[in-house]
Amino acid sequence: MKVYGWLVSPWMAKVLVCLEEAGVEYEVVPLSLTNGDHRRPEHLARNPFGQIPVLEDGDLTLYQSHAIARYVLGKHKPELLGLGEGGSVEESAMVDMWLEVETHQYEAAVKPIVWHCLVHQHVGLERDQGVVDESVEKLRAVLEVYEARLSSSSAGRYSYLAGGGSGDRVSLADLSHVPLMHYFTATEYGGVLGEYPRVKAWWEALLARPSVKKVIAGMPTDFGFGSGNLP
Repeated sequence: MKVYGWLVSPWMAKVLVCLEEAGVEYEVVPLSLTNGDHRRPEHLARNPFGQIPVLEDGDLTLYQSHAIARYVLGKHKPELLGLGEGGSVEESAMVDMWLEVETHQYEAAVKPIVWHCLVHQHVGLERDQGVVDESVEKLRAVLEVYEARLSSSSAGRYSYLAGGGSGDRVSLADLSHVPLMHYFTATEYGGVLGEYPRVKAWWEALLARPSVKKVIAGMPTDFGFGSGNLP
């Protein structure tokens, strides 16, 4: 498998975490955002929208991070999709539901915070504190839902979002949160997690996973601007 993109991208990182969890061999083909590699004809042939990541597996080419992640895990580690041994249609549906929540609720709230607090200072854009403040309040509302989810179940509580029987099975629904949370906790608002004990414990459990440690090691919170290693 080959994965095209730049390592600091949260969407690239989603795919890499899944590849690490699946334990499959892969090659990262680095592209340069600064040099516009994603807009070159050879990359547009892989993804006509000029985005990353792109995965190639033999004759198959895929783009969109969730589609790639589902493919990798479906092929090599279906239990992370709520399928395979010990899984069920119901658990798989819960994984899909929380993936939708991650995209439409969590990412929508946390991405403006990361962009305004970390990225804008490096690319000559002004920080809009009004946008940041509004997004922090939106994120708090989202995390309240997560706290409730992780705090109660028929077994006492869930350790992970999709549950999975005893509630102790990690899934793609959890792992997909890692990249943006990594950057969010580097902002001055990272302490918000401390307001939600179950969410904080969930995040710490994800951080302890070898796959997550390996991938975020290549994700400096200055996005490479401090070292000059720009994407």
